Amino acid sequence: MARRLLQVVPAAAGIVTLAFVLVHAAPGEPVLALAGEFGDAAYYDDMRARFGLDRPVPERLLTYFARVLQGDFGISYVHGRPAMDVILERLPATLLLTIAALVLSTALGLGLGTLAAVRRGGIADLGVSALVLGLFAAPVFWLGQLAILGLAYALGWFPVQGMTTPGSDATGLARLADVARHLVLPATVLASQQLAAVARLTRTGLAHELESDHVRAARGKGLPERVVVLRHGLRRALLPVVTVVGARVGFLLSGAVVVEVVFAWPGIGRLMLSSLAARDLPVLMGLFFIVAFTVLIANLLTDLLYARLDPRIRYG
Repeated sequence: MARRLLQVVPAAAGIVTLAFVLVHAAPGEPVLALAGEFGDAAYYDDMRARFGLDRPVPERLLTYFARVLQGDFGISYVHGRPAMDVILERLPATLLLTIAALVLSTALGLGLGTLAAVRRGGIADLGVSALVLGLFAAPVFWLGQLAILGLAYALGWFPVQGMTTPGSDATGLARLADVARHLVLPATVLASQQLAAVARLTRTGLAHELESDHVRAARGKGLPERVVVLRHGLRRALLPVVTVVGARVGFLLSGAVVVEVVFAWPGIGRLMLSSLAARDLPVLMGLFFIVAFTVLIANLLTDLLYARLDPRIRYG
């Protein structure tokens, strides 16, 4: 675990460096987004000096790393406050959305994949395969629009947008219920493609394990079919599923940008989009750092869980 933790440091540093260079090399100048396009040259020069944009990129990168090590990600050009404070205000909403999508996709994917493997060749197997194929083929933004038109506008089952009902002063359980009702559609849409991947891998792996010798031996001992499937079959089939779930955390975070825009969810996805438009570099770099660190930690936990499920695996 110590060796794997040490590998996170250079990986995070490399990702932040690459993101810094790409963001600063992108077309457009933050000063124009801040001061408009009709200022004079002296005013633009003063703004560049104030925000340190008149210095060479390597010097700015070293300064940025020195500040990050002290927990300082700079001041937002747009909000006029520490960039990390702006991000942390939006982070809980995105964490709620992505964790809900991760739990939903994993639970439903394992359930549907197990059902398809146990009933392989039957109607349930064909139905799950058709659902998986459809979810793989459907873009997230299209599913979001379809869910809004069908389930929100036409049927009125769920709210159209937002995280809470506008003007609501509900507290306690009533507020939790309101947030949960707003969460259903965006979390389901965000979970759709990961659900398809988990279900497909579970079905394939479990179907293979159910034909193996150790499962036949378990059945020969007279163990109940539920025990045979879950304890002797599914556990060994979980190895590739764990890898995919951990690796797709980054896809959930990137997909959250689209889902948050479609459903007006007040998370870091919408903040990233607005910061890109305004060239708010401190906020953008803080967002890239958080996303990169989250993906690295998810991969670390995946490796450790993988070794836990299969004790034969060791990492050097």
